[in-house]
Parts: sequence; structure tokens; C-alpha cells
Amino acid sequence: MSRRRRAMLMLLAAAGAGLLAMSLVGGYSSSVADSYGELRQVVVLTRGLASGQVISPETAAGSFELRQVPARFVPVAGLANPGQAIGLEVVAPLPAGSYLTASGLRPPGSRKRKKPSPGRGRHAVEISVAGAGALTGSGQVDVLVTTDNEKGGGSTKVAARGVPLIAVGRSGQSEVGPGLTEVTLGLTRSQAIRLVDAETFARRITVLPPAGS
Repeated sequence: MSRRRRAMLMLLAAAGAGLLAMSLVGGYSSSVADSYGELRQVVVLTRGLASGQVISPETAAGSFELRQVPARFVPVAGLANPGQAIGLEVVAPLPAGSYLTASGLRPPGSRKRKKPSPGRGRHAVEISVAGAGALTGSGQVDVLVTTDNEKGGGSTKVAARGVPLIAVGRSGQSEVGPGLTEVTLGLTRSQAIRLVDAETFARRITVLPPAGS
């Protein structure tokens, strides 16, 4: 057999092997697709994004990639269109390779909540109180002061009614005493003086939602 003929036979054999390999790969791909179900388009990050980063068209063009992924692996909130993310802010750091989801984005500045105002003519004052465990840090409260009397008992009086409750600290975390909670109230000057003074001599200062609330 001539050298030329041997070369032709080798080329034909290589071509046949290539066609067989392509057929096997195609069959394998079809088998995988059949096993995992239909494919779905989803946005995948090619670069990491930082928390608080606002997605611009440039960010989308340089950090996003569209891929076809089996639907069973795509998050429910996975985005299929990069344009849906433009103008939104990243909630938490997203590493490269992550799916881009609607739950991982929010309108810019939405996490910045406006702090409650003490109200006109009032001042934000921190007081250590009892009875704050069920409060949510908003609304109004009545402030009660319990003092000891000469007979060894105690008496309770309302020191302030319907004052704005601005913030509530962690229950039992006040440095003044065990079981007390530090709250921030919107008090007038006279109320503030009275309650700050009461912290030094009163048996207990308590806050309660106003009657009927």
C-alpha cells in the first residue's frame, strides 16, 4: 500500500471518529436536557457586586451574562432580562457566578428609614424603664413613676401621658439596673427634668401604651 493511500485512509478514519464523537456528544446533551427538563434563560454574574451598589447600564453590560439553565436550578425570583435590574440597588454582596434575583435587589435608599421625630417643642431623651418588652419602637406611651412612701408601701403616679416613643433598646440591656430597658422618648423640657430626676429616687419607671390603644 502506497504512502499516499495510507494517509488517505488515516484521514478518513479520523473524520469518522470525529463524526462518531459529535454524535455521542449530541446524544449525551439531549439525554442531559431530557433528564433535567426544559431550559430557562437567566442572568448570571460574571463579576461580583458590592452591597449598596446601584446597577447602571455599564454595570449590567460588564457584569451580567445570559445563560440557558435547566429550569429546576433557577431561583424562583431569577431575572431573565438584565434591563430589569438597572437602577436598582444590591441588597447584599453577590459573588461572581451568582444568579441575579429580584429578591437580591431593591430601590435605592429604601433601607434608609426616617427616624421618628420627638415632635415640636420636645427633646429625644433616653430613660431606663420597666414594661417595655412588648413595645415596638413607635406610637405613644404613658410614663408611670412608682415611689416608696413612709409606710413602706409604694404609690404610682402618671408622670407623662401620650409621649412619642422614638426607639426601644434590647430588653434587659440597660446599665441602670437588671431587667430594665432603655427607651428614647420625645419629652418636653419639664417632663425630661422630672423623669431624669425620677431615675435617681423612684422604685420603678414604667411605660405603657395609652389606655384604649
